[in-house]
Amino acid sequence: MQKSGLIIVILGLLIVTGLVVSIVGNQVTLEGINQGNGEVSSTQTVTISVDFDMEKTPIGIFAVQVMEFKENTISIKILDPSDIEIIFQEVNDDTIEEKFDVLETGTYQLVIQSSNDEGIYVTGAIGPLPDGNKKNIISIISTSTLLIGMIGLVVIGIYGIKNRKRSV
Repeated sequence: MQKSGLIIVILGLLIVTGLVVSIVGNQVTLEGINQGNGEVSSTQTVTISVDFDMEKTPIGIFAVQVMEFKENTISIKILDPSDIEIIFQEVNDDTIEEKFDVLETGTYQLVIQSSNDEGIYVTGAIGPLPDGNKKNIISIISTSTLLIGMIGLVVIGIYGIKNRKRSV
């Protein structure tokens, strides 16, 4: 009985480790991405800024999520370090995510605006394109650890049920 209890504790620790690795992986993946939120209207915008080094980060990414989506009311623009508009886009869905080229080093801005007089709540993010290799490695580690822990618990459970039937 003590042996199976120890195994259950170890498998539980594996599951917790997998969850922790997953959380840390999300933090590593989102490293350098600035997020912001707020209400936009015809008089109010949400602006999110991030610094890019074009030698380290040739591609940036931005994402916008609109909570109460209404057709043809929200637009976004990306401004480069010289305040020149490099992207302008109407938001035609409740969530968009796009890439853009970082052509010079400096501060880039994501500006979310609305043509509607009523306030609409939005969330936005801008930053460097996450490293796909890091993301995959962390994902594989966390998923494997979780699966091993869960499969182990199922096997121990089945083994425990079979042993109880034999002793009865």
